[in-house]
Amino acid sequence: MAIELAKMPKLGFGLMRLPEKDGAVDLGRVCGMVDEYMKAGLNYFDTAYVYHGGRSEVAARECIVKRYPRDSFRIATKLPAWEMKSADDRDRLFNEQLGRTGAGYFDFYLLHSLEDGYNYETYEKYDCFSWGIRKKEEGLIKHFGFSFHGTPALLEQVLDKHPEVEFVQIQLNYADWENPIIQSGRLCEILSSRNIPIIVMEPVKGGSLAKPAPEAEAKMKALHPDASPASWALRFAASQPGVMTVLSGMSDEQQMRDNIGTFTDFRPLSDEEKKIIAEVTDILRANPTIPCTACRYCTDGCPMSINIPEVFRAVNTIRINKGDAWRAKNYYNNVIKENGKASDCIACGQCEGVCPQHLHIIDLLKEAAEQLDK
Repeated sequence: MAIELAKMPKLGFGLMRLPEKDGAVDLGRVCGMVDEYMKAGLNYFDTAYVYHGGRSEVAARECIVKRYPRDSFRIATKLPAWEMKSADDRDRLFNEQLGRTGAGYFDFYLLHSLEDGYNYETYEKYDCFSWGIRKKEEGLIKHFGFSFHGTPALLEQVLDKHPEVEFVQIQLNYADWENPIIQSGRLCEILSSRNIPIIVMEPVKGGSLAKPAPEAEAKMKALHPDASPASWALRFAASQPGVMTVLSGMSDEQQMRDNIGTFTDFRPLSDEEKKIIAEVTDILRANPTIPCTACRYCTDGCPMSINIPEVFRAVNTIRINKGDAWRAKNYYNNVIKENGKASDCIACGQCEGVCPQHLHIIDLLKEAAEQLDK
């Protein structure tokens, strides 16, 4: 069954950063956001086994599956390599996801975070590609693919070995287009040349491109005073050849409305706008921040309960504007009221093993401790 690209919404609703209340997903607000998104004629929802500690898939059931006809929306979720110890775990996890979501079947199903090393080796060890095709033959999966955080060489290797893959989800944004670790541009080129539809994740790089350095935002505002920096990032991603859907992990109503506005009567970037993006990218390179996307894969297994993404947010505030060190310290002090300090890190390496950005988290926490714990 080929993916009907013309019928796919250009904006997807990522259920990774949902609003919370009292430590739980705020289902009332999520329902309202789902309604607004669906009313705009959009219907692609992306979740995963691990998002919100498993509560994201449940939120999909409560806010989407129970409230809308099954044929009115598309839902995607993912098989996590790190939760598998045997081939039997494939069906165990899949059936648990069917139970959590109540979806009956998944329109899109992905092998989660395929990358060089453990994750890819696990998927091959347990023959997950053939398993996914069998699930498709059973009608439990409509389209099968994977999300990718590896090298271009690995991507080509996997695609050569598994021509059955129908789509690939990659991190793609203007800050990472030529990033030697992420290599968004090269990954996009490989997939586009093979006519494999691309689903974009992290188009706003965990929100960091929604709040770029002041001089970068000024360049955007000079050309389009009313356009948000996030809209520039989303339009950059959606303008690339082969892109089917751009995911946005929307966590509040304002983000939802801004993003829907961006994709209403969508316009690809003009040459003038591309020039501005290039200038903004140069500014970002001159003021390097920790490229954390706040995916939070690192936090659940941290034995010292360090809220690593929020610690890095404080460090980035200092990196961007050293005059805001007091603001960063105040923010950090609130973070550590219920979490470990940066200096509590015991260098166990759990976080580095699961980081899709391949950050040297241990060293970065040492930097944070020097700046914020004294």
